[in-house]
Amino acid sequence: MRVFNCDHCGHLVFFDSVQCLHCGNALAFVPDQLTMAALAPAPQDGPGLWRRMGERGGTAYSGRLYRMCHNHTHYQACNFAVPANDFSDLCASCRQTRVLPYLSDVANLGRWKQIEAAKRQLFYTLARLGLEPLPGRPGPVFEFLADMPGAPSVLTGHSSGTITLNIAEADDDERARRRIALGEPYRTLIGHLRHESGHFYWDQLVRDGGRTEAFRQVFGDERQDYAAALDAHYALGGHLGDWAASHVSAYAAAHPWEDWAETWAHYLHMLDLLETAASYQASVTVPDPHAATRHQVTDPFATDRPDFQDMVRQWVPLTLLLNSLNRSLGQHDAYPFALSSGAMVKLRFVHDLVQGQAAAPGSARAMSPETH
Repeated sequence: MRVFNCDHCGHLVFFDSVQCLHCGNALAFVPDQLTMAALAPAPQDGPGLWRRMGERGGTAYSGRLYRMCHNHTHYQACNFAVPANDFSDLCASCRQTRVLPYLSDVANLGRWKQIEAAKRQLFYTLARLGLEPLPGRPGPVFEFLADMPGAPSVLTGHSSGTITLNIAEADDDERARRRIALGEPYRTLIGHLRHESGHFYWDQLVRDGGRTEAFRQVFGDERQDYAAALDAHYALGGHLGDWAASHVSAYAAAHPWEDWAETWAHYLHMLDLLETAASYQASVTVPDPHAATRHQVTDPFATDRPDFQDMVRQWVPLTLLLNSLNRSLGQHDAYPFALSSGAMVKLRFVHDLVQGQAAAPGSARAMSPETH
């Protein structure tokens, strides 16, 4: 996630900011522009309306009116704004959530806020790829559910366009317990949402996009029995042979659908981390007395069609730096993966499919975010 600047005073602000700490103005993320905006109350234009302020203290932009998302005004749970002429009280991200846990439970309220924050991060990346929901092209819907006494545990997953998440995953201790029990090196809220969105976009881009045969040549035949494949995966403790030779994770080896979803999530990890590093103008030199090489990290969204090999060249030294920084603070590796050539082939397939979709005639590629 890139960093932003307050478009009123120029001070550094972040994707989840709600107020500029320098000039004190209210901030909101405006999805129609994919940027953070300083907003001033505009009661003269209507109740609850805000007008975007101009650069460096100038006058407001004419006609750019917004209102705050309902989940901001009622729960302080969102920092997205809604265009004044939009039909919904909810922002473009929150309106995708169809079922909520009981928010009268304070613990559930806190869990839901964390999950929605991760979902807004997912929304941003998908919008940068031109895959956000649009009229005539709905995105996934989300159900965030809590386990109930005497009922089966809520399973996180995707089915027919609906992504379900057990809100217990928002608790650090519970998420760590499940990660250890399943032998996973990585388990996060954003990781869950990226993975499950992969199942949704498999339907959209592979099945409905006429790419099934090409998919099978790379990932295998998804028509094999899914339930039996997962049973076999868990029966062997989550380790099916030499999975690392051609998969991004052990779970990816369970079934071609899971291979795709894990690879998809990994591709979104790459985009987000590279964009973050580029926004800080990061460059990395891998220490080597014989052939030290400097890598300048570039924003993968800076061009209409980023070069995959260039992304990989930047990715490897960047993750080495990231893990080294974590270890210096006594933390586990933030990126506990090592990508094989076989896994790279699958990541390249995802890259080519997504970028080809974005470049197709008539595609609704999201506009580049404003810069200041």
